[in-house]
Amino acid sequence: MSWRKEERRAERGYHHGNLKEALLQAALDLIAQKGAAGFTFADAARMAGVSPAAPYRHFRDRDELLSSIAQRGFEQFEAQLSAAWDDGRPDTVTAFERVGKAYLAFARSEPAFYSAMFESGVAADSTPGLMAAGERAFGVIRAAAERLAALAPAGVPRPPAMMMALHIWSMAHGIASLFARGDAARRKLPMSPEELLEAEVLIYLRGLGFPTDRRPAASAAAEPPPLPDDEKPAGPWGRPK
Repeated sequence: MSWRKEERRAERGYHHGNLKEALLQAALDLIAQKGAAGFTFADAARMAGVSPAAPYRHFRDRDELLSSIAQRGFEQFEAQLSAAWDDGRPDTVTAFERVGKAYLAFARSEPAFYSAMFESGVAADSTPGLMAAGERAFGVIRAAAERLAALAPAGVPRPPAMMMALHIWSMAHGIASLFARGDAARRKLPMSPEELLEAEVLIYLRGLGFPTDRRPAASAAAEPPPLPDDEKPAGPWGRPK
């Protein structure tokens, strides 16, 4: 056997041994350079140093490659949000503020993952793994919203936790996309993105009738436990779901 055949076999073994990871990293690099819509399947293969046909061994098409990247992004996102939430310790408001900061920090530190998760055009339910990872990440925000809703003062109907979670998620996502990623859409602000998000959430909670004065952490023990769904007041939004 000639040395050329040995060399080709070695090259094939090297690429195939870690081809999937090489393609994922190549796609991440391309997303960072060109955005989630700015590259082709062939570009990812070229970046990984393999033939245009090689990626089909692991991915059906470009969308499946992006879906895998988005799933990994949501898994990391969920881990960071969960660590920030820390089951609402030492008190709900403080823990919730950490979740907001963690959201912005992820968008800033992982722009390629963030783009694949939210800007790639891949359907959230394109694969069971992606859908489950996305739901777990959103579940952290909803858990925080449920605790916030439980802080509604007497006489103020509790808004549905899902509604609050969606509203707060929209605020965080908008600020992250516009001001926290350092991309071309960024504008100079008189405050940090974290301060902007905190102010926006406080205004939102105040509009719902929630007290917005900061309480000491020691008051966390006085926070009322969430009511069972069948005991929650209906309020102007309907019965909480």
